Amino acid sequence: MMLDVILAFVPILVILVLMVGYRWGASRAGAAGYLAALAIAVARFGAGAQLLAVAHVKALLLTFDVLFVIWMAFLLFRVADEAGAITLIGQALPHLTADKGMLALMIGWAFASFLQGVGGFGVPVAVIAPLMVGLEFTPLSAVVIPSIGHSWAVTFGSLGSSFNAMMAATGLDWPVLAPYSALFLGLSGLAVGLMVAHAAAGFAAVRRLIWPILILGVVMGGVLYLAASLGLWNIASFLGGLAGLLVSYPLARRYRGEQRDGAQVDGRRLLVALSGYAVLVMLILLIQLTPAVRAALGVVRINLEFPAVQTARGYATPAGSGRVIPLFRHAGAILLYASLVAYFIYARAGWYRPGAARRILEGTVRRVMSSSVGIASMVAMAVVMQHAGMTETLARGLAEGVGAAFPLVAPWIGALGAFMTGSNTNSNVVFSMLQLRTAELLGYSIAIIMAAQNAGAALGSVVAPTKIVVGASTGGMAGREGDVMRQMLVYTGLLVLLVSAMAALAIWL
Repeated sequence: MMLDVILAFVPILVILVLMVGYRWGASRAGAAGYLAALAIAVARFGAGAQLLAVAHVKALLLTFDVLFVIWMAFLLFRVADEAGAITLIGQALPHLTADKGMLALMIGWAFASFLQGVGGFGVPVAVIAPLMVGLEFTPLSAVVIPSIGHSWAVTFGSLGSSFNAMMAATGLDWPVLAPYSALFLGLSGLAVGLMVAHAAAGFAAVRRLIWPILILGVVMGGVLYLAASLGLWNIASFLGGLAGLLVSYPLARRYRGEQRDGAQVDGRRLLVALSGYAVLVMLILLIQLTPAVRAALGVVRINLEFPAVQTARGYATPAGSGRVIPLFRHAGAILLYASLVAYFIYARAGWYRPGAARRILEGTVRRVMSSSVGIASMVAMAVVMQHAGMTETLARGLAEGVGAAFPLVAPWIGALGAFMTGSNTNSNVVFSMLQLRTAELLGYSIAIIMAAQNAGAALGSVVAPTKIVVGASTGGMAGREGDVMRQMLVYTGLLVLLVSAMAALAIWL
């Protein structure tokens, strides 16, 4: 039994060692993990040709389900970014206050969460770190503040791509997964606000800005929770960040500091900049809340039936349908519709230079191609492990080894997955079924344990070595990544510890 547990863990260990120890990218390390899983599934767990064929077709469907959202989410961001909309929103904020602590809350927390909601993929730090350096923050603070500031918004950010990956991997729908995940992340967001103020100007800023922190935290966390619980999970972080931006305006007038000179913000241009995302919200509300529209867009679906398969050692996967994908009502399709409408709005406003469409498409492909290969290989690895009984073996070993303390451990598993793969999405793909099956074996609430996985992975993703390198390079900290990592690990460790406490209390009380 112990040998089986060790061998079942080997593919995950391969990814961890290659990414952290040898600094391989997700695509190369994911491929190595997949090959290791395939070899062990055949040689030790008795996976045959039919089982592997079924697993790979299911993995293909799951990969499409996840990547459709990721690609279209970044396409929408590129449509807005190419038009200068993201830059305009960022430039408008410093005109509201000169108080450094308040600026950190507005830009490094609320705006970073908004950007995570609409873009993800390292966008918050890449956009905000240079902006904060220009506002006279130290390079270290300029990188750390947005990195921590957007962490709570990761799961429901990138238009819900990480959350969608968990739904696809587990077969569970949003009513089960969303409420507790949003609750844990929303409460973590309050702690994030305290840490952002501390990173900006120490405990003095925390004491001085405690009311803005509490107000922003309650508003952003509350909006995220309501949106996710009502089925608007793909725009929950976006709405939470947008609510934070709106509320921060009157707060900034109260905490103005010594105001800088500068041009006034053009309100009309700011509204145009936000219009692309306003279209997305309206489309999602229309499709989610109008039964006739939902039904019409849900007619064309990918829905394959799979036979029962069994390993040579007797582990069986029953027959059933795979992931049902409504093509024209899929979150990725809605993002595509919004991207087309947003492009038309910005083009009519004259915001594009010649060749914009080509640059948007090329930029999208260039940015997400490598991560897409990594996700595809990790999805295949996870599905092969599940069908071969490797995930079941790991879950039983974890249940026996950790036992009643599992709620305390679950967030750290999610954080470890995100740290080693660089992504909340990848962590959910690799570990969701392990977490789910362990919760079932121990008789714990699946919703709470999956929320611990989501929250831990979201918070842990921001200290992944790949993200630290990207953040350091954009904020003037190239060559000093160790300094960034040391400060980030303290904040992130405290946040994951908070999630552990919330998960344990939710299970045990």
